[in-house]
Amino acid sequence: MEKEFYTCKEVAARYGVCEDSVWSWIRSGKLKALKIGRNYRIRREDLEEFEKSK
Repeated sequence: MEKEFYTCKEVAARYGVCEDSVWSWIRSGKLKALKIGRNYRIRREDLEEFEKSK
């Protein structure tokens, strides 16, 4: 079963980039994310949408 939410660290590992790159994608609006407290979580659906746009 796939996860529903991913951390920035998990997304960075998936694409072989640093977490700063993931945060940059979020800030620029390229990748949608939910802010939970001081952390971000990326929904599986939003990650799939991001992959399609690449």
